[in-house]
Amino acid sequence: MAFTTLRLPPYPKLVTNNRFSGIFASQFHSSALPSRLVLGSSSSCVGTLSLSINHHSSRWSSTTFTCFSQTSELSVSVDTYGNNTERVVVLVIGGGGREHALCYALQRSPSCDAVFCAPGNAGISTSGNATCIPDLDIFDSLAVISFCSKWGVGLVVVGPEAPLVSGLANDLVTAGIPTFGPSAEAAALEGSKDFMKTICHKYGISTAKYQTFSDASAAKQYIKEQGAPIVIKADGLAAGKGVAVATTLEEAYKAVDSMLVEGIFGSAGYRVIVEEFVEGEEASFFALVDGENAIPLESAQDYKRVGDGDTGPNTGGMGAYSPAPVLTKELQNVVMESIILPTVKGMSMEGCKFVGVLYAGLMIDKKSGLPKLIEYNVRFGDPECQVLMVRLESDLAKVLLAACRGELKGVSLKWSPGSAMVVVMASKGYPGSYEKETVIRNLEEAECVAPAVKVFHAGTAFDSDGNFIATGGRVLGITAKGRDLEEARDKAYLAVEEINWPGGFYRQDIGWRAFPQKQFSRNA
Repeated sequence: MAFTTLRLPPYPKLVTNNRFSGIFASQFHSSALPSRLVLGSSSSCVGTLSLSINHHSSRWSSTTFTCFSQTSELSVSVDTYGNNTERVVVLVIGGGGREHALCYALQRSPSCDAVFCAPGNAGISTSGNATCIPDLDIFDSLAVISFCSKWGVGLVVVGPEAPLVSGLANDLVTAGIPTFGPSAEAAALEGSKDFMKTICHKYGISTAKYQTFSDASAAKQYIKEQGAPIVIKADGLAAGKGVAVATTLEEAYKAVDSMLVEGIFGSAGYRVIVEEFVEGEEASFFALVDGENAIPLESAQDYKRVGDGDTGPNTGGMGAYSPAPVLTKELQNVVMESIILPTVKGMSMEGCKFVGVLYAGLMIDKKSGLPKLIEYNVRFGDPECQVLMVRLESDLAKVLLAACRGELKGVSLKWSPGSAMVVVMASKGYPGSYEKETVIRNLEEAECVAPAVKVFHAGTAFDSDGNFIATGGRVLGITAKGRDLEEARDKAYLAVEEINWPGGFYRQDIGWRAFPQKQFSRNA
């Protein structure tokens, strides 16, 4: 009988795939199967586990469990049915809500043996969705490569944009480690809005009219000629805050000065893009790309403004839902044919093939009804990733490996029916200054208020008493699935209301665009 063996060297609190935990639990606790297997150290005892698992017969061939000193070792032998089924250890780079959702989906993947997350966060660590590596410097390529070599990592999934722009994927691929995420050159689609616009112009991709400026006076003259409303964007990465939608000329001039004169975004704002204001409905479109081919993910729609009724400043996203009714199947086909595939082809012709996820921020033009590309992100959106990952039923690890190998052609994805919604809970004051280390309670209770509710952590840690505390602006993503969007919304808000966090706030109208106005009010 054929076996493949996974051997992992000592590391605290290793979290493996559910199939191992089920067998382990059946041996020691036959009445209850835990959701995860954790092998880890305490002040006095560390476990060593040796498993030999035959998935064909579901029988044990050997087990040992002993306590000793300060290290643990896991050795797992898995029957592959003689068909060489590939299973991998995955490292997820990042520590936000998006990465928590990716870990959640990867842990459920049949081809994934174990999931690491660096640096991760307190919520990811306690959820059992991944083993967090808080001391791994994700901007130190040599350290990441060394970790992957030591732990037999067969796939790295890079979540945030900053490590991509700095070239982490380049170094990992050079070291022979399959990496889902674009090179630094290809990541310029997000890292420089001017680069993205240049690609659009060169390859005939529909986008909003624009000009790029590094001189404030010239930018203001152009704004005066175009009139308001108008959009001013920092050219580089500004943590989702580098966009100003100016309704008056004075607001536009102030935005230009803040970026080009005051330098509030540092080097990211040394150039600005002044762009026409396109009236319409926003939508997010995601596609997995292998350098030559692309396959679409399900549609989603997020809510950028901080306040109810789409008021207040832009944020990284205060909520989202999937699917998005505004993106009909016909429109999705238009996006693939007129925006995504020309971009993939153009990047290949430019000599920097794109491998990873293309996240197209779209505006469905109110006048024409057709999509215009507003921006590209080169990673899964946050919070859109959360609603996509709870709906995904395909083997995510297998699909991402196929993308790394240029083998996406002919691949299709399976999604759960119905809808999903995420409501973001943020620290009071966000996106401005906010108080940190406020205590959050009742998170476990929130996940139990209804079936198919999941709390994803974006910015949490523990205080000295073991309580969850907020460490960022956007802190939690309360996510729920339902038979339809109304049921998903009701579940999500029921869970939100269960959480005891005086230092947090949330929008109460996520999903309003998808409902008739008379249906929307939750308090009616």
